[in-house]
Amino acid sequence: MANLFQPLTIKSIVLKNRIVVSPMCQYSSVDGFANDWHLVHLGSRAVGGAALVFTEAAAISAAGRITPHDLGIYKNDHIEGLKRITDFIKAQGAVVGIQLAHAGRKASHHRPWEGNASLAEDEQPWVTEAPSAVPYKEGEPVPHELTKEEVKRIIEEFRQGAIRAKEAGFQIIELHGAHGYLLHEFLSPLSNHRQDEYGGSFENRTRFVIEIIAAIREVWGNEMPLFVRISATDWVPGGWTIEESVALSKVLKEKGVDLIDCSSGGNSPQQKITPGPLYQTSFAERIKKEAGIMTGAVGLITTAKEAEGILADGQADLIFLARQLLREPYFSLHAAKEVGVDVSWPVQYERAKK
Repeated sequence: MANLFQPLTIKSIVLKNRIVVSPMCQYSSVDGFANDWHLVHLGSRAVGGAALVFTEAAAISAAGRITPHDLGIYKNDHIEGLKRITDFIKAQGAVVGIQLAHAGRKASHHRPWEGNASLAEDEQPWVTEAPSAVPYKEGEPVPHELTKEEVKRIIEEFRQGAIRAKEAGFQIIELHGAHGYLLHEFLSPLSNHRQDEYGGSFENRTRFVIEIIAAIREVWGNEMPLFVRISATDWVPGGWTIEESVALSKVLKEKGVDLIDCSSGGNSPQQKITPGPLYQTSFAERIKKEAGIMTGAVGLITTAKEAEGILADGQADLIFLARQLLREPYFSLHAAKEVGVDVSWPVQYERAKK
């Protein structure tokens, strides 16, 4: 059988293939609530044959939203709407995951199609939170530098988010430590200028992430998978590096993390990236081989042939697809035919299979 359609067991969960719906912000919530858009958007990818469907980044606090329209998991009332989605996805034979996130200094912004700028004073902005009082770029509001007590409060908010995720029926949690959001801000010396135990050395800069993982594992249990998305490099001299990513991944494996989702960049407007097909796959390969942990490849993977090649070469264990699944929700069903594998279609669609 093609590698792309080999099952994968991760702790108590069995994925029917290696295709993952990557977390993709929809910016379509009101006060953090999931709605019909999320049900149809995520549900259609499950109908389309993906093995694992992740929600977009779900904010663990209102202050942790990128925009006022982000999905949230910061109050118990959010659970009901999310449960409707998890029930539907599981009914299609897919596994359902949630990405827990805090936007840090990149919070309180407009949606991309509204310009991405920081909210103006008359647009109900909120004070952003960060490891240090350093804005993402010139002209943006200076974030509030978190005190140690506030760091502990955010760790508890991640813990509460994990409790709600479990109640809502999610089967995998991914912790968002990439793209210049709060966890990445602590990891990178570009954004973390602290002088206490959460700043300075590699051990100190990674402490926040490790403490969040411990808090989540307390309530999530050891039998349920836990992923972490990282930016493997800042693409900026003096920033977070692939070598540090390998070192962090080794530590995370010891702390009970099952897979590293390997993205990159997002923490500095000075980053120098030349995107191209599979441009981040080498990060997944290096972390997998040097840290001895499962990895997910993500970034401009657009064909079944590319995905199959990544798996066949042992570069990663899962293929995270984003924009390609926006273009083609039924990519997984089409990919199976392309690589010569017979997979089940929803019975409602069987008449169109041949």
